[in-house]
Amino acid sequence: MKDLLLRDDRIVRLLDALSRTGGETRIVGGAVRDALLDIPPHEIDLATTARPEAVMAAAKAAGLKTAPTGIDHGTVTVVVDGTPYEVTTLREDVETDGRFAKVRFGGDFEQDALRRDFTVNALSLTADGRIHDYAGGLADLAARRIRFIGDAATRIAEDHLRILRFFRFNASIGEGGFNVEGLHACILARHSLARLSRERVRAEILKLLKARRAVEVMRAMSHAGVIEVILGAGFPARLERLAEIAAAQGAPVDPMLRLIAFATLTVEDGERLGERLRLSNRERERAIQAVALLERLHGATEPGDAFELTRLLYERGRVPLCDALALAQADSAAPPDAADWRQAADFAATTPAPAFPVRGADLVARGLRPGKALGAALKALQAKWIRAGFPRDPAIVKRLVDEAVAATAPNDDP
Repeated sequence: MKDLLLRDDRIVRLLDALSRTGGETRIVGGAVRDALLDIPPHEIDLATTARPEAVMAAAKAAGLKTAPTGIDHGTVTVVVDGTPYEVTTLREDVETDGRFAKVRFGGDFEQDALRRDFTVNALSLTADGRIHDYAGGLADLAARRIRFIGDAATRIAEDHLRILRFFRFNASIGEGGFNVEGLHACILARHSLARLSRERVRAEILKLLKARRAVEVMRAMSHAGVIEVILGAGFPARLERLAEIAAAQGAPVDPMLRLIAFATLTVEDGERLGERLRLSNRERERAIQAVALLERLHGATEPGDAFELTRLLYERGRVPLCDALALAQADSAAPPDAADWRQAADFAATTPAPAFPVRGADLVARGLRPGKALGAALKALQAKWIRAGFPRDPAIVKRLVDEAVAATAPNDDP
């Protein structure tokens, strides 16, 4: 896979352009790690001995667009055929408080590698295909072992987010038990997570919840006291049940639903979760609506018949219904592959939502005057339409409208 990186025409063009700075440029970090694991890299970053102004000049001379996206820290974004690449001048930390760092530029790839978080993230790849490993990252990668570079406590003190990254990488690429020194350092420093921005914590948690070992690692984080700091409480057994059900039903991993299952039991929990992690309005509403509907299904031993599911689909919407059904099954004693729950999940996911076929204007056209009586008639008509099974047959709808008009017209007489 590493050879594929170097055969990518965009990477070749970029490395060729940067070679004209007179400095050395390498692919670094996660792209090298993922390539060695045969995982398509999510993003490809490069490090260089050239200064940012030289990078921009070389890129411009090669006809490439640039943007000084992190110029104070030496980062320039270079766009090649529509794909952005971050190119960062080698640097070293001068001062850090666990959230922000002051840096100065350097020229030593080894020193730059050793300032990173984990050994598997300190690998670099040159244009001729050589891998440079200054921290034992290749051996750790072969063993699927996540280990801090040097002293774990020191690495965490430089950036408290590394606590969550330690767990995330164990969840995504790790195997077996945690590195003991790293886990111990994370436990001792867990309260420092409260100093991080909630947006950074949210991003890490949602990435973790997508990972292959998310259930196992979230349970370990609960035992370590990390969840208590960032979420207040968590329910690992419920998350495990949800994951088993999704696997049995062939459903894709949904990190937001996993978060809702792990961290919320009540509407108030959903509101607190939104505040703790600074969720987007959509994410916050999703959590609240899922738990609100779940309260109606609480204690359900079966998912309900087609009429009930259609009614909930109409009243609450597709996403809240799908979420609440998954949570209700997780809270029930039903096996993960229970046929009735799976059928209900499929029904909620694929059934077209009913649309009320009558508008107020339709009743006005039949002689009803706008006002409270019209609103009451429309509401009563909607209730009858629901009880009738959401009919779409025009003849049935007309009969229901006729009944509504007949029942309301006398009340509208002057």
